[in-house]
Amino acid sequence: MSPLTAPPEFRHTYARTLPSLAMSWKADVSTDPRLVVANSELAFKLGIKPEWLRSSEALALFSGREQVADAERYALAYAGHQFGSYSPRLGDGRALLVGEFIDQHGSRWDLHLKGSGRTPFARGGDGKATLGPMLREYLIGEAMAALGIPTTRALAVITTGDLALREQPLPGAILVRVAASHLRVGTFQYAAALGDLNDLRALADYSIDRHYPDIAISDGRYLSLLQAVIDRQARLIAEWMLVGFIHGVMNTDNVTISGETIDYGPCAFMDSFDPLTVFSSIDEGGRYAFGRQPAVAQWNLTRFAETLLPLIADNPEDAIAPVTELLETFPETVSRYWHDGMACRLGLSTHVDGDDVLANDLMQLHQEQRLDLISTMRSLSDHLRGDDIDLGGWTTRWESRLQLENATTDELVQRLDAVNPIYVPRNHLVEEALAQAVAGDLDPFMRLLERVTHPYQRVEGADRFAEPGDPAPGYRTYCGT
Repeated sequence: MSPLTAPPEFRHTYARTLPSLAMSWKADVSTDPRLVVANSELAFKLGIKPEWLRSSEALALFSGREQVADAERYALAYAGHQFGSYSPRLGDGRALLVGEFIDQHGSRWDLHLKGSGRTPFARGGDGKATLGPMLREYLIGEAMAALGIPTTRALAVITTGDLALREQPLPGAILVRVAASHLRVGTFQYAAALGDLNDLRALADYSIDRHYPDIAISDGRYLSLLQAVIDRQARLIAEWMLVGFIHGVMNTDNVTISGETIDYGPCAFMDSFDPLTVFSSIDEGGRYAFGRQPAVAQWNLTRFAETLLPLIADNPEDAIAPVTELLETFPETVSRYWHDGMACRLGLSTHVDGDDVLANDLMQLHQEQRLDLISTMRSLSDHLRGDDIDLGGWTTRWESRLQLENATTDELVQRLDAVNPIYVPRNHLVEEALAQAVAGDLDPFMRLLERVTHPYQRVEGADRFAEPGDPAPGYRTYCGT
């Protein structure tokens, strides 16, 4: 095999270190696998030859038709609270970990297949994925990466040549995903439920070595692990809130230890600002509404903390006070990250009293007037260029605050343009592009992908990609399972 078509060198540290949390399994063999889209730019960044990604060898690997050297596959075990109800055995019901590889910078990545067939964790599911939801995950994940938000990412999407029966037969597909890891809060819940403290400790040590090596030799490393995960999740949730992103299914099995966004199912971006916005068809009670995401994240982290109690102290009761103290910092930490992000989006590089109020009042205007968050924030730099914006007296207060920045108008415009996107995956455009892709026309999907992966660069003739959709209620998104 030539260097241009050589696959990554796969390793299996997770499965071999934690055998109770991974089950060796084989992917279903796809009838007629075909490459739909390949992420050559991501492959290049990871040190994977783009030529290999598009090769027949890669297609065979992704579709279960060929088991190349060292590419074992494992279904990962985890538990989870789903909409608040505990399920002791979830796991990868339709996904497999092919293995880990080291990129050109020395970082470790998982290569994961989603939609690769039934596993022992399938719980009655067919183990398949369909093309539309897999393209949705590809599109939203790449948009989030372009916005600088930590996320799992798609390396490729293939069709299998098989059908998946949903409301109607739909083309089967597999998402080839990369992630810093697939360690979840639910992974710790599963390990804790096994009742073997050695397994739980091994999982925590593995997580620290992989994601937080700076605390590996700390005497209080398990409490430090909790603190580190709390901080990363706080930053992640703040970044979601800054762009109007709604995950839709914030179950504990969808909360990563690494702080990456994972599992883009019924996710969406708001077109008009309302903290109670819910898009997910399965979130009938609004548990995961936009404005409730910080509180839900804290609840999920509390479940994580519960699993760590016997590691933090020999008597778990002794760990409750320090753990509770850390968890209670979460709302303030989210707020701090959000206000820091808003300061940047308002063009502020310094901090004075009143900045937080200025940001909060702008969000209040968004809510009262049902404004579109993305276009309103981008309009701030347009206003400095001479365009009018209708934000009442808030605009005058903001302009007065900018006078304290000791920056020219051009410098302020450049600051604002660098952090306030023009293009995000607008819901109506996403649905339009996915429908046409499933029907066989991939061009609308590729055009939308091009825009949302260059979110800050205005393109002439691309105004429709920047416009919000109909703010009327009723739009719903679906998991695709």
